[in-house]
Amino acid sequence: MENNNANKKPNKANLPKFNLSWLYMIIAVVIIGVYLTSDNGSSTRDVSYDVFQEYVHNGYFSRIIGYDDNSVEAYVKPQYVKNVFSADSTKVGRNAMVTTEAPSRDSLGSFLQKEKDDGRFDGSISYDRRRNYFGAFLWQFLPILLLIFLWVYMSRRLSGGGTGGGGGIFSVGKARAQLFEKGTHVKVTFKDVAGLAEAKQEVEEIVEFLKEPQKYTDLGGKIPKGALLVGPPGTGKTLLAKAVAGEANVPFFSLAGSDFVEMFVGVGASRVRDLFRQAKEKAPCIVFIDEIDAVGRARAKAAAMGGNDERENTLNQLLTEMDGFGSNSGVIILAATNRVDVLDKALLRAGRFDRQIHVDLPDLNERKEIFGVHMRPIKIDNTVDMDLLARQTPGFSGADIANVCNEAALIAARHGKKFVGKQDFLDAVDRIVGGLEKKTKITTESERRSIAIHEAGHASISWLLEYASPLIKVTIVPRGRALGAAWYLPEERQITTKEQMLDEMCATLGGRAAEDLFLGRTSTGALNDLERVTKQAFSMIAYFGMSDKLPNLCYYDNDEYSFQRPYSEQTAQLIDEEVKRMVNEQYERAKSILSEHKEGHAALSQLLIEKEVIYSEDVEHIFGKRPWASRSEEIMGNADATKHESEAPEENDPEENDDANATTETDVKA
Repeated sequence: MENNNANKKPNKANLPKFNLSWLYMIIAVVIIGVYLTSDNGSSTRDVSYDVFQEYVHNGYFSRIIGYDDNSVEAYVKPQYVKNVFSADSTKVGRNAMVTTEAPSRDSLGSFLQKEKDDGRFDGSISYDRRRNYFGAFLWQFLPILLLIFLWVYMSRRLSGGGTGGGGGIFSVGKARAQLFEKGTHVKVTFKDVAGLAEAKQEVEEIVEFLKEPQKYTDLGGKIPKGALLVGPPGTGKTLLAKAVAGEANVPFFSLAGSDFVEMFVGVGASRVRDLFRQAKEKAPCIVFIDEIDAVGRARAKAAAMGGNDERENTLNQLLTEMDGFGSNSGVIILAATNRVDVLDKALLRAGRFDRQIHVDLPDLNERKEIFGVHMRPIKIDNTVDMDLLARQTPGFSGADIANVCNEAALIAARHGKKFVGKQDFLDAVDRIVGGLEKKTKITTESERRSIAIHEAGHASISWLLEYASPLIKVTIVPRGRALGAAWYLPEERQITTKEQMLDEMCATLGGRAAEDLFLGRTSTGALNDLERVTKQAFSMIAYFGMSDKLPNLCYYDNDEYSFQRPYSEQTAQLIDEEVKRMVNEQYERAKSILSEHKEGHAALSQLLIEKEVIYSEDVEHIFGKRPWASRSEEIMGNADATKHESEAPEENDPEENDDANATTETDVKA
């Protein structure tokens, strides 16, 4: 046991880090000490002018120098050193000197000439100007010192503040990946990743392969060389990578795609080579590149210019390292991006990224799981219903849900509560979707009536059309930049039919149609309505082939470098005509529906003016129950039955709230 302990190597982490500055300081101290203790040094004694004259009269000096500032330096002969310094010449030095101050240079010259004529002084006499050696040193060497300091400073900045391994400017080509070794405490695990069951399963399989490779290799399988996480922002791609770092028992390199980009030519390719060199030394390991589209964008067909060529060289080096001639076994590449459409095709092929793992927006059940994860550190009461919150947040990403939970805690703290309740979460959703409520915003009665008629038009048509999103709440209370808003519960579907899109378009035009029909004028409040229906109609005709004159044709062009449309001018004119026809048809359809139910619309708008906020049960009381109520409406109906009238709205639709934002923006302009 003693021998084993004796052979143990010291822990390098506990050893002091060597610093070259300490060596410089030791050398300087040694030089100063040698100089001060040296017997070959020189001693100087300052005396009065009378004593100086006496020493000259006695013939003690071998050489005298007079300066223009009347100072005098006199060098003592070795045989007279003891008479002047009361010490032996071996201890005083070879160049013992006496200094004094003469009345003037003329008096000094007359005195010395007289002593020389009398034979009492046989040394040399010289006159000189006093030089400022320190000033001369500054003028000559200070610019050089400044240049050296600037060079050292820039080299440290270019190497990442001196953290590049001590190489200064020469470390600029080193990879800046953050390494997580075995035993590194990464707190995120797969338990912290809610939802994303399919994506998590594929990533877990990669981690399992690294833990037990024999299980797969016995059957002839090979580990995937790379996996690409693809999905909208905020869906948890980077969180999955953090979970891999926390679960894997192998080294984990983490860096961003922008870390390869540099202003110097060749630095990006050099960093790629250095990254894979380190990874091969640590194999088996995982390399995670976040936002890989920063370096993996598709290469241009034309000749590249400037920094774009440097980016392409970096991409070429990355392609070679991932699946080139050399062996790269044991290194798994994990990357994430939300712009897979702009990536180079060579980067996406099998052998480099064998798998594309789609991380989509969470569905109803996944949102419930995500709420459960983010509610763990929050003190909630028994009124919070995660099922209701999950239904209330369609289209929310994991990051949005985390923001809802944090905002609810802030709202509860603002009101001095000890626990976060259901109402706080409802207010948080409204706050994030629609903005801050502004009840003090000044609006005239005519503006309030116009806003109420506009929002009642949306609510009426969405209630009366089969495929329109069911209404949850309508309000004319200003929120954010909006003067009014309508919340819906859109059906979560994978495909959308033409009839569904036309009903949604008709409901979107309901606000403008109500103003035109019941006020006899139109306002700027429908800016976003018109923008949305125009884009939707163009997509239906040009992309989805839903036009009678252009059936089964798609003119979608994914080439971002294309500067021309993929159709002729005649086709463009036909598309414009079809867009106008489709929008006008739905606008007239909205006016027809509102004319047929004008009494219900009038009652709804008047109720909205009186109460400012109305719910789905108020609309149902006026128009009756929808005969085609979907399952989502039945669920919401059960939730509405338990809701007190004083509570806030129970469902928010961020897409429909864009229409409210349009009302705000255009009303401000008006």
